[in-house]
Order: sequence, then structure tokens, then C-alpha cells
Amino acid sequence: MSSRKKVTITTILALGVLILTFILLHRRQPVILRGAVLQQDRDPNKQLPLADVQITATNALGSGHSTSSPSGFFSLTLPKGLRRRQQVLLQFRHKDYQPLDLDDFIGDKTYIARMVPVHQDSDESASESIIANTRIRYSVKATNQANIGSAVKTFQVVNTGNTPCNKRTPCSLDGKWKATIGSLSLDAGEGNELRNARISCIAGPCPFTRIEQESLSQDRRMFAVLVLNWSDTTTFLLEAEVVHPMTSDMVRETYPVIFGRALNFSLPPAAEGPSIEAEINGEAIVFPLGPDLILRWADCHVGVDKDQSKTYRCELHSGYRFR
Repeated sequence: MSSRKKVTITTILALGVLILTFILLHRRQPVILRGAVLQQDRDPNKQLPLADVQITATNALGSGHSTSSPSGFFSLTLPKGLRRRQQVLLQFRHKDYQPLDLDDFIGDKTYIARMVPVHQDSDESASESIIANTRIRYSVKATNQANIGSAVKTFQVVNTGNTPCNKRTPCSLDGKWKATIGSLSLDAGEGNELRNARISCIAGPCPFTRIEQESLSQDRRMFAVLVLNWSDTTTFLLEAEVVHPMTSDMVRETYPVIFGRALNFSLPPAAEGPSIEAEINGEAIVFPLGPDLILRWADCHVGVDKDQSKTYRCELHSGYRFR
């Protein structure tokens, strides 16, 4: 092989390696940093998750941005070009907390940031409003039912046994004998429902019948049956209990857990109209928690869990304290 051919092949291979490297570099998945933002405190019970913290990751190649969730969690996608083991500056900003800058390296780990409040908890002040005896009220839908009575009907499926079918449907299961299909339905009435709906054969050659279909309507008002009879006339009985469902609101109460300046509680998925009852300077007041979670004395956040239950956290404004 001539030296010119060797140079050509080497050049082609080198170009191929460069192209492959370029493709692999641009196909890499972006690096994502994950972590949580907490309030700085020696007591772990008071290291509260911080929501709405603005997080920025920067280095010479660019910057990425994120915001913490009500649980304090953040997920930050780094700009293209940033790779593991490179240095990055993480900046955390919130109006109620001192700015926090962390010099770190990009890696496969959890990043925990603890921020110091702008206004540290101070000794009790006579000018502060005292919040005491807090409890949570909410309602859930409860369904009761009034037993109205029973619904009962009988019906006959008229047929003559041992009559050849001659391929004229309906026929017996083996296709030999003429059969009859009978039908009947029960109606619970407007606003009522059927419970334990059932059908039974009570007279005639019952072994030579078959229940083809029995169905209860979605609103449980109607129960319908189809019966196949290929012998002599049979009699069937339809029965069910009739109830009238009634839906009402049941008020329930729970008590929050208080750590430091934060009030925490959770509610089941079916909870409606939550409110906080509390005494402020000795006066009992009810504070409804609307969709915007606005309280005059606290900032509230809510997180939804996998089972659709909700976890609330309310942090006091300055000028208030829990007793």
C-alpha cells in the first residue's frame, strides 16, 4: 500500500472519529440537578420546606433556572455544554430569606440548601398578635339511605315442551326443542335505587330454563332480565329492596402540628371547604381557606400527594406568633 493511500485512509478514519464524537456529544442527555430548599435551623423539626425560591445555576457556559415547589423540591436542567464534575454556582433567592450562594460541582447527588430568614425569631413582644387554639374544619360528602320497602314481581315464560325447533330460533341449548324468551324489569321509581336485585324460578320445569341476561342500570333504578325456557311454562320471581339515597355534608375537625412559626396539616382527597379556626388575641375567628389560600396572618402552600390527599403548610407573617 502506497504512503498516499495510507494517509487517505488515516484521514478518513480520523474524520469518522470526529464526526462520531460530535454526534455523541450532541446526543447526550442534559444534566439535571435535583434538591430541596429548607429554612436554616438547628432543630430538624423547624427546617421547613421553602416554596417559591428562585434558583439559578451558572458557570462560564451559561445558566439554568428553576423555582422550588411547596415541598421545597427543585429540578434544574443545566444549559447545554455543562457536564458532570464541572464547577457551578447555585444561587437561591427569596424575599423573606437572606440570599444564598453555593459553589459546588455538578454531580449525581441531592443538593440541599438551607436559607436564613431575614427576620429571625425574636423574644416575645407585647406588640405581636398571639394565635392560639388552632384547629382545622372541613366537610366530606356522606351518603345515607332510607329503606322504602321491597319491589316484587312474578312473570311466566309460556312454552310447550318437546316441540321440535326445526331451526326456528329461539331453541334449546342443544338446538332440538322450541323455546321461548321471556323478559321483565323492576323500576325503583324516580330518585330511588334497587339493592340486592335477584331472580329465581319458583314453578314449572325450572331445570330446563336459563337466565340469559340480568342487568342493573348505572343509576341502579332499573333491573331487567331475559329468560330462556325450552320446556313447559315456568314462573319466575323478581325481588329487590328499594332505598332512597340522601347525600349530606359531614363536618369534621382535625388539629394541626406546629413547629416554630409554621402550621402543618393534611386533608383526605374528599375534603371540601377547609377553614382554620383560631383565637387571635383571645378572639375566636374562622378563616376560610379559599383556592388562593389567602390568610392575613400567614402564607400558606398546599401540595397534592399521589393518593390525591393534600398537605398544607402555613408560615406566620411578622407580627404574629403561636402561643
